[in-house]
Amino acid sequence: MVVIKWISQVVVLILVVSGLLFFAAQAGSNLRAKNIETSWRFLSVKPGIQLGEGIDVNPSTGARALWVGMVNTIRVSAVGLILATILGTIIGVARLSKNWIVNKLSTTFIEIIRNVPLLVQILFWAVVIRTWSEVDFNLGPIHNWFMVSQKGIALPRIFPSTGFYQWMVVVLIGAYVGRRVYHQRETEREETGRETHALSTALGIVAVFAAVGLLIHPLFGFLGPIFTAIGDVLDAIPILVVQLLLSAAMVAAAGLWIKRFLDNLRTPAGLAKLTDDDIFRIIFAGFSALMGIVLVFVIWPGLSAWLIHSLRDFFHLLGDKFEWLRTGRPLDGERPRIVQTGRFPNFSTSGLVITKEFAALLFGVVLYTAAFIAEIVRAGILAVPKGQTEAAGALGLSRGLALRKVVLPQAMRVILPPMGNQYLNLVKNTSLAIAVGFADLVQVGQTLYNQTGRTLEVVAIWMGFYLGMSLLISVVVNFFNVRLRIVER
Repeated sequence: MVVIKWISQVVVLILVVSGLLFFAAQAGSNLRAKNIETSWRFLSVKPGIQLGEGIDVNPSTGARALWVGMVNTIRVSAVGLILATILGTIIGVARLSKNWIVNKLSTTFIEIIRNVPLLVQILFWAVVIRTWSEVDFNLGPIHNWFMVSQKGIALPRIFPSTGFYQWMVVVLIGAYVGRRVYHQRETEREETGRETHALSTALGIVAVFAAVGLLIHPLFGFLGPIFTAIGDVLDAIPILVVQLLLSAAMVAAAGLWIKRFLDNLRTPAGLAKLTDDDIFRIIFAGFSALMGIVLVFVIWPGLSAWLIHSLRDFFHLLGDKFEWLRTGRPLDGERPRIVQTGRFPNFSTSGLVITKEFAALLFGVVLYTAAFIAEIVRAGILAVPKGQTEAAGALGLSRGLALRKVVLPQAMRVILPPMGNQYLNLVKNTSLAIAVGFADLVQVGQTLYNQTGRTLEVVAIWMGFYLGMSLLISVVVNFFNVRLRIVER
């Protein structure tokens, strides 16, 4: 029976792979019959387009234009995830408030936002922003600090300056020391029951190191020659050595995974009997290492050279940032200003300017996702046994302190998995930016394939990008989900 089971699985695998190859061949034949050539040359050709905003509004190549779109998508997604989490948590807790007004307001918000399509909400905010006042030299509500207009929202901006990297070394040292002190104080609190103020002490240590770093950060310029030397050493490594090291790392990773897998199956009586699935996992781990070696030596032999050059450029960049006794402020800031270079006044390039397209998209996805997160938070809090709240009250904890110290930490085990799904939805929903003309990946890609006709290639890039973002978020959420699970003895 075991032999038949394995043979059937191998046959099914062969049939699936053969089917995929057949469909791929048929698709290639159909494209050739219609004289549709699959080519990626458009990525290295100047697209001749100007983007509305981003790190490069006049990209020199199609690849650069798509990269600008990716960065814009990541910007909206990162800010949206943070704001939606904070807002959703507040509204979810407010939904459970005993105050009638707070309870009904949060309920009304959730019911309205969840039942209106996201695209409609994005368009609504775009229309609302267009009703704001025009830009003038007396624009408010706080002139030259916080200004709101039809062109967007202008805020002060803080950015790294010349001494930032040297100063960050001091801050990281302070963070390490603060972490050690935090764990020591937490251990002392658990052993003695006394309040040790672990978090405030750790944050204070980091603040002290950051303040001292403002004075001594030029001393860490000695790291510049070290980074440069590391880059030179990496550049001198033969490609074959890197290929061998990568192969050895893949084999070691597979072996380590197999060892840990077998250790988890080990009992006091010895290694438990392996099932067919266990054997398949072990074989798959070894096969993955083998395919990695094939990738390094056969499929993509240039991977090693790219890795060497990238690491070399990275360490040389660090070497340029760390200059001996380089002075200058680690952080600098600038306020937004209004200038008039043509017929109409407008925001200058100083400060942080949130364009109307960015703002409409951000407001839409944040409020929409926050409504769903609020319900998830409410359900997670209600999933915590009522006895936990009663026990916290018996210990003299206030309702807010009991919520922070007792209820929410336990509710996170229930909240995190569905919240991860909402994070994925938020990232994918940013593709609706095309409705308001925001230069995200989808909007830039559509402009490119309208010019070049490379629809399949652009769509493939879309799919790969959103797949990578989804997998990255899933990995992060699963990491914290594993950390929060209950460990049974």
